[in-house]
Amino acid sequence: MKNFDSADSSQPKGKYRTKFRREVFVEDTQANVFYSQLMEQRDSFLKKSGLSKEQLELAGKVLDVLASQCARSGKSAPLSIAWEKSKEAGIIPSNDTLNVYLYVNTSGLLSSALSDSLSVTGKRKKMSAVMSILGNDRGETTEVENDTIDFPTELALFHDLLYKPTEKSVSLRVKRLVTNKDAVAAEELLDSFPANVSSALRLFKRMRGEPSVRLEAENYVLLISTLAENGYFKSTALPVEGARDIGYTYEYGVGLFDEIIGEMSEDVLEISAASARRMYNALAEGLKDESFTNKVEPIHSLAGVPMRNDAARENDLIASRVSVEKSTGTCPRSGVTLRLIKLEEKQQKQLHKSLLELSKNRFEEFVGKQRRGRQLIGNEDYAADKLNEFSAWLDQRKGKPFTAIIDGANAAYYMQNFDQGCFNYHQIQFVLDALEKSNETPLVVLPYKYCSKSFNIHMGTKSFRQTLSSNELSIVDNLSKKGQLYRVPARCLDDYYWMLASVSAQTASRNGANLDVFHDNDEGRWPGTRPMLVTNDQMRDHKLELLEPRLFRRWASCHIVNYSFTAFVKGESIDREISFSTADFFSREIQSNEMKT
Repeated sequence: MKNFDSADSSQPKGKYRTKFRREVFVEDTQANVFYSQLMEQRDSFLKKSGLSKEQLELAGKVLDVLASQCARSGKSAPLSIAWEKSKEAGIIPSNDTLNVYLYVNTSGLLSSALSDSLSVTGKRKKMSAVMSILGNDRGETTEVENDTIDFPTELALFHDLLYKPTEKSVSLRVKRLVTNKDAVAAEELLDSFPANVSSALRLFKRMRGEPSVRLEAENYVLLISTLAENGYFKSTALPVEGARDIGYTYEYGVGLFDEIIGEMSEDVLEISAASARRMYNALAEGLKDESFTNKVEPIHSLAGVPMRNDAARENDLIASRVSVEKSTGTCPRSGVTLRLIKLEEKQQKQLHKSLLELSKNRFEEFVGKQRRGRQLIGNEDYAADKLNEFSAWLDQRKGKPFTAIIDGANAAYYMQNFDQGCFNYHQIQFVLDALEKSNETPLVVLPYKYCSKSFNIHMGTKSFRQTLSSNELSIVDNLSKKGQLYRVPARCLDDYYWMLASVSAQTASRNGANLDVFHDNDEGRWPGTRPMLVTNDQMRDHKLELLEPRLFRRWASCHIVNYSFTAFVKGESIDREISFSTADFFSREIQSNEMKT
């Protein structure tokens, strides 16, 4: 470490020295190198401009006053010039001034046009000596080299290299790292932020509100465990400072715990065994002085969370694993019945919209491949229009509402990869009959070509033309007469049709009735959401295109029913048994219940 009491003009002096980060004084640290580069820029500017150090210091004070005035008056345009001139002259704005810039940027006073003008682009001035340090926090300079660092990130890095990081500066940097898909660096930055519990909660809330940031289970577990270990969930705890200011109703105790767990349930499906153990031990430590009728003891760092299936007493602390009763969805410890959490109406509409967009895109790709240099005339909205027609048909048709939608092609091809295998209509009929025996009203969705007398099929390495037998044609005819068959138009993907059926209101046929089936129904039907989608399709091609992963899993677990049976050879099967893996009737995800006060 250098002795900064020596007459070294390149080191901080006077009032600034006590305000800089300690790292500024440590040789070869990023902060020290950055400060030295600023001093080199300052000396170069003084030499070229002929100004004295006193005059430059006065200019810095004027720019400080300008920044404060802009913030008070809501005029952001002059800040563009002030920031660029500060960098050009090697002026180090005070901590207060940089916080003013951070305030203006995060409060929305900085217009998008101005923000763009302040971004580091190909038009940036020659500041490589000063700004080369503004890479990522691991000593790399990829952002600058690729000219991708934006003004908010540059500002936050500039501040944090010289002064103690704040919630605003850290959240801006984390947002940038997340946007660049550098989750490891973002997590390291959050972990290194020396914040108290109040600051940590505010930073968490700020990051949760960023559209581009997705908080993982470990982020929630870390926050909840920290609060628990510090005793903030106790009934006698001191309030978390500022909790109400950032939107929480409760500042401590079980109310605050309930609110944060509620937020966690919106973003996280499940937690790992290690995370469960961390939370368990944190609650055991933080609530050890509470007057519960039971004692929760910390467990070894490699042990599993204890299993308890006995009913809890009135004032027990429930913190354990349980075996949920599959037939009722009831927790044996708390006596609470888990709910089935379905897509909300807004999310159903989003799924409907996504399917229409995907059908249009898929059709455009199909037509593009068919052109082969020839101009084909057609309506680019053809596939979306046809899917809309199906949606309207479902909504307007009368009669019994459909409670099961069969992926016909999937059922017909099931286990048919043998020498005599084919597109087997007998298997479709077999699945349909089994559903009807279970008091369901099924609809078969089939691509149009399979409803013809003959069609080309591809199975593994073989391709051939299949001609339907009279029995198979009879199956097609009967399905059509009973209104149990929907032919998907040519050049349209049938997957989108049976998926869309899951979010159809079936307004006319349903007539306001709830189609869902409860576990204690008198008909012996499987409990769960209706309509069910009967398919073994894993939908690998659609997961990321339709919904974000949490909502896709929620939709699939509510609607998808898999099946298993012995393959038919033509119209014969040696085993006429079929088993269904029914959809969930309670959601296997984090759930919160109404808190009793």
